[in-house]
Amino acid sequence: MPELPEVETVMRGLAAVLEGHRITEVEQRRPDLRFPFPDNLVRRVEGRRVLSFRRRAKYMLVRLEGGESLLIHLGMSGRMVARQAGEPAVPRQGPQGLASDARGHNAPPEAHEHLVLATEHGWRVGFVDPRRFGSVDLVATAEEDRHRLLRGLGPEPLDDAFTAAVLSAALAGKLTPIKTALLDQSVVAGLGNIYVCEALYRAGVSPRRLAHSVAGARAARLVPAIKAVLAESIGAGGSSLRDYVRADGELGRFQDRFAVYGREHEPCPDCP
Repeated sequence: MPELPEVETVMRGLAAVLEGHRITEVEQRRPDLRFPFPDNLVRRVEGRRVLSFRRRAKYMLVRLEGGESLLIHLGMSGRMVARQAGEPAVPRQGPQGLASDARGHNAPPEAHEHLVLATEHGWRVGFVDPRRFGSVDLVATAEEDRHRLLRGLGPEPLDDAFTAAVLSAALAGKLTPIKTALLDQSVVAGLGNIYVCEALYRAGVSPRRLAHSVAGARAARLVPAIKAVLAESIGAGGSSLRDYVRADGELGRFQDRFAVYGREHEPCPDCP
């Protein structure tokens, strides 16, 4: 499943082609993904201008004119595909974070492309999800954090407000291993297996250590390690392992920098 850096990369690619532009056409090609599409989705989105974007954990929020936000979760295999009308049917590189397809408006639908947004300036952005574990919903922009999928989330790890003291308080009394605790989205939002493993390694904290014992000095090492590994991965376009590609169709490159994830039984990269 795409984690925070991958979702951030895709969101930036979406912003590059959608922000400030009006959605002139919406094509909904099935009634549901993981959950049913919201009632009257086409009517509620068509004609709206895209005002801004926000990421919350592993969710993207597309804020629309009129006071609603499109909430998108990529799930296990979801990706966004962008194409423009009038371009030759040859591979091209699109905005960072978006898989680009230059087949144009009259091309047949991409396989498993379940929702398409077309804009006034010729871009068409499709949500492709073969496994249909992703989701799309609409929520009042003023009520985003009260949505059932967002309201229980913990702090954003890249925010200044996420500090060693905040993490220590969240871990107090927890008898689960620290790796398990960090995967709990109510403790800190957006982390998955890849970045938890890499951050714990950088901080010199065993993934088996009980979470409550990480409070204090260990948390003071762990928080900057989390921030650093996430920032570096975003800079590299995320990690491409199975289904994830950036929205320009290119692979993320952070997997080339893994110190521990997926390297079981290999030599320690820092041991003499």
